Amino acid sequence: MKIVVTYAPAQRMAQEWLVEIPDGSTVQTALEQSGVLTAFSDITELLARGVLSLGIWGRSCRADQVLVDQDRVEIYRPLRVDPKVARRERFRGQGVKRAGLFAKKREGGKAGY
Repeated sequence: MKIVVTYAPAQRMAQEWLVEIPDGSTVQTALEQSGVLTAFSDITELLARGVLSLGIWGRSCRADQVLVDQDRVEIYRPLRVDPKVARRERFRGQGVKRAGLFAKKREGGKAGY
């Protein structure tokens, strides 16, 4: 099987490793074979503490998940800002009149239409 392992240690610094592993292998096997654990020695500890999480094609999984051919194993960093809070702050900064449904108002129309 051909598997891609992806990790971004910092913003805009994504790295990928292409790994060829036998059928029936797990996510943990792919991580070990890829060399990501040796390239970034702190990943093992952060995964054990629950700081980092794993996923396959954007869906969370565990290290014992069995892979299929062409899967993409991803290692996720924690979010620095809650997306809801960030959106609320952007909206507050732009102002009600210039954002979202209120950006364009028809002549004589009601607010939000």
